[in-house]
Amino acid sequence: MEKIVTRRQVLSGAFSTAALALAGCTTSTTAPPTPEPVQPRVDASFLLNYGPRPQEEFPLPAIDPRVLAPEFRRQRVAYRTDEEPGTVVVDTSSFYLYLVEPSGTAMRYGVGLGRQGFEWSGRARIAWKRPWPTWTPPDEMIARQPELAPYSAENGGMAPGLGNPLGARALYIFQGNVDTLYRLHGTNEPASIGKAVSSGCVRLINQDVIDLYDRVRSGSSIVVT
Repeated sequence: MEKIVTRRQVLSGAFSTAALALAGCTTSTTAPPTPEPVQPRVDASFLLNYGPRPQEEFPLPAIDPRVLAPEFRRQRVAYRTDEEPGTVVVDTSSFYLYLVEPSGTAMRYGVGLGRQGFEWSGRARIAWKRPWPTWTPPDEMIARQPELAPYSAENGGMAPGLGNPLGARALYIFQGNVDTLYRLHGTNEPASIGKAVSSGCVRLINQDVIDLYDRVRSGSSIVVT
């Protein structure tokens, strides 16, 4: 009997020790370290093309890479066309603007386009262009949105700046000597690139419209498909 009791005591002590060991595996007085969130990798070309522009009249902030999908980022691509070099081609089916270059290439930009009912197409010319333009909404737009009346032509339009819908640059589109009232222009809404949201104008990221502005001369042809 004494031998049996001793064995039970030994087993009991072993189980108690095991229980304490297991308890030590499941409790801790120190919380585990919180892992740092993984930051998206930004390549050097994105920083070069879409970084801040502190030298501008109204300094531009950098573009968040999460806002601009890779397919809509500025790049040189192979492009076969019968259009002359220097021609701007807007492909509304793919939300791309191409600036035709010699030797079968083009500089391609992602764009935002006119929403349903405001689309347009045809051949025209870029009559002139302006940096940091004043925005004057046409009478038809003011009729739809009376809150824009303070920016009418009679009131001098909206002054240039980061909040101006035309952004950092505007290129004015004419057919013959008639202003179509459509523009190629910058935007303060980078998330709108690749979408049909405008009142008919073709909008680009501000950094992209600056690049396009510097490459395109006044009088150049523009084709909107």
